[in-house]
Amino acid sequence: MHRVGSAGNTSGSSRPRKEKRLTYVLNNADDSKHCAGVNCLALLKSSVPDVSDYLFTGSRDGTLKRWALSEDAATCSATFESHVDWVNDALLAGNNTLVSCSSDTTLKTWNCLSDGVCTRTLHQHSDYVTCLAAAEKNSNVIASGGLGGEVFIWDLEAALVPVSKSTDVKEDDSPNGIIASSNSGLPITSLRSISSSSNISLHTTQSHGYSPVAAKGHKESVYALAMNDSGTLLVSGGTEKVVRVWDPRSGSKTMKLRGHTDNIRALLLDSTGRYCLSGSSDSMIRLWDLNQQRCVHSYAVHTDSVWALASTPTFSHVYSGGRDSSLYVTDLATRESLLLCTKEHPISQLALHDDSIWVATTDSSVHKWPAEGRDPQKVFQKGGSFLAGNLSFSRARACLEGSSPAPVYQEPSLTIAGIPGIVQHEILNNRRQVLTKDTAGSVKLWDITKGVVIEDYGEKEKLFEMVSFPTWFTTDTRLGSLSIHLDTPQCFSAEIYSVDLNIVGLAEDHKICLAEETLKGLFAHWFAKRRTKSGFQAPANGDVPSGKETTIRSHSHSRVEVDDNAENHSSVVRHAFEFSTVSPPSIITEGSHGGPWRKKITALDGTEDEKDIPRWCLDCVLDKGVPGKDITKCSFYLHPCEGAAVQVLTQGKLSAPRILRIHKVINYVIEKIVLTDARNSDGTFSPGLAGQSQLATTVGDGTFRLGSKPHKLKPTIEILCNNQVLSPEMSLATVRAYIWKKTDDLVLSYRVLPGR
Repeated sequence: MHRVGSAGNTSGSSRPRKEKRLTYVLNNADDSKHCAGVNCLALLKSSVPDVSDYLFTGSRDGTLKRWALSEDAATCSATFESHVDWVNDALLAGNNTLVSCSSDTTLKTWNCLSDGVCTRTLHQHSDYVTCLAAAEKNSNVIASGGLGGEVFIWDLEAALVPVSKSTDVKEDDSPNGIIASSNSGLPITSLRSISSSSNISLHTTQSHGYSPVAAKGHKESVYALAMNDSGTLLVSGGTEKVVRVWDPRSGSKTMKLRGHTDNIRALLLDSTGRYCLSGSSDSMIRLWDLNQQRCVHSYAVHTDSVWALASTPTFSHVYSGGRDSSLYVTDLATRESLLLCTKEHPISQLALHDDSIWVATTDSSVHKWPAEGRDPQKVFQKGGSFLAGNLSFSRARACLEGSSPAPVYQEPSLTIAGIPGIVQHEILNNRRQVLTKDTAGSVKLWDITKGVVIEDYGEKEKLFEMVSFPTWFTTDTRLGSLSIHLDTPQCFSAEIYSVDLNIVGLAEDHKICLAEETLKGLFAHWFAKRRTKSGFQAPANGDVPSGKETTIRSHSHSRVEVDDNAENHSSVVRHAFEFSTVSPPSIITEGSHGGPWRKKITALDGTEDEKDIPRWCLDCVLDKGVPGKDITKCSFYLHPCEGAAVQVLTQGKLSAPRILRIHKVINYVIEKIVLTDARNSDGTFSPGLAGQSQLATTVGDGTFRLGSKPHKLKPTIEILCNNQVLSPEMSLATVRAYIWKKTDDLVLSYRVLPGR
């Protein structure tokens, strides 16, 4: 503790540049299951006997998964992890290429039969990419649409044209697995754009010198796309409530169809491109004849928004689902409709699979239901059908009047189970633990410095201690998992004593920066790999090298000498911030090149550098210094209680670290009493106090500094605030937040314990 001087702030006033954020996602122990709603489905049917079909699912947890299907089971055979936000749609294109789009504004391509490595990332959209469409017979053509009002048509026709190395490096100069090498098999050769702007400035990531064709189009968000089999017709819909029809070969608009009264959420085209089905938030399904440029039928089947459509190969029947959590099949010719099933979660996507249909919902599970897709009339023979009305309120009114139809099927034939996603979270006062609640109501306590669940709790109130720490991280549960965000320099503001972390082998008042050690724990695998690649044998825990070794540093930090005590300190602290390798967290960040990326910490190979990882993170992990780290001080006054017989000469305002404990203040008062009243020998104070003067030492300028070796004495002094006796284990920050509760400088008082 020391007195606060009167000098003003001499720091510069220039505003620092915004540094890149580092986020890590705490994954569930069972990584083979989704932990958030499933937004999209794609089916790959095998043409080889005895080889299973594959179902691909894309989720709000930011991943895609491949499921090997059998008659009565589905096994996760790969996880595709690179997107940093929701996966909104996915489809299969030529040469076993899986294409996905995301709220991270990118499209990504994958070899769908690989182990999940992304082959290319396309940064073309300016906002969330919401939907994709492909030509069944022309698998080189796909389209993408998003909230920015843009529609892009991607031509993969010249996929075999070689890409030069210089072009490849320019496209994505990053070793994190989201770049296409020259033999990746999927160079994008042409891009046409449909947008509200006729002068679109495209990124230079597209190679081979092709220029996009731009045309005026959507002025608002695009939610749905569909393309005919030959790729000669494209339809789009969104918040403008109209269906727009395009010629994807030229990017020109051919017609605009009006009729819906709310957002268009789903579109289908028949193989010839003559008929179009649309589903809308107005709860209606409409059938359009594009030759006549008009709506020929309207189907009032649902009681709420229609989000998903799937048709039989002959376009005779349509399966529909949406916000009302119900799946219907409707005969487009006779208008006869049948409720197949209903569950508790809204339906987001459908995929027909022979005589069954896969249903994705806002839940993390996917269900397979009987559908008689080859001959839908069989299911109508079960009875219970009704005639679809023409007006959107007709089904809603019938439902209110109690005439809602009974579902044909009560339970699915197969379920791909997911994990309940986290929907609520609360950071505990100790700023190391986070309480979460998932969709199943389960409450868990996480240690975010280790990435593990500590315990399952029923009552969260018991967990909130009376402690105060600076907010050094932020959290969200958008991906269904707990995401921890670290921003510099504020993440380095929280320090804690080693005794509070139960670290054995260090002095109890040794201060530890939580963010610094957490980052070193996250990058321990990366650090070990990096050392190995540089010719050193890396220890298993990724500790800092000893004095005889040369670390991987810049020239100004080319060698570091660490004695045995320092090496032991590193090992002891690192163990307290060790992340699991069984269910490792995933890092989401970006460096100076290549854009955001996501990868598990155990998948880092040591080659990542400042092009992939923020410079401030690397500096921290490599012990090159922590940017902007400043010890947060707490100013306070220390006065004797009213009527106290003994007074300590404390001049003016005192200052100490926020985490300083009250027992240190007690020791300070005792020391001051000893120093000022050592001449007294009347036994008022405990004998031998003068011998304990190491607890607070006098320095040349008259200020006082606590000794480096604390002793928790049985207090002979009480410290009070607002007439409330303080626990010796409280910190100054805790007293200020929970006892003082004012913006003014903290005022503490002291008194001798009665009877002493």
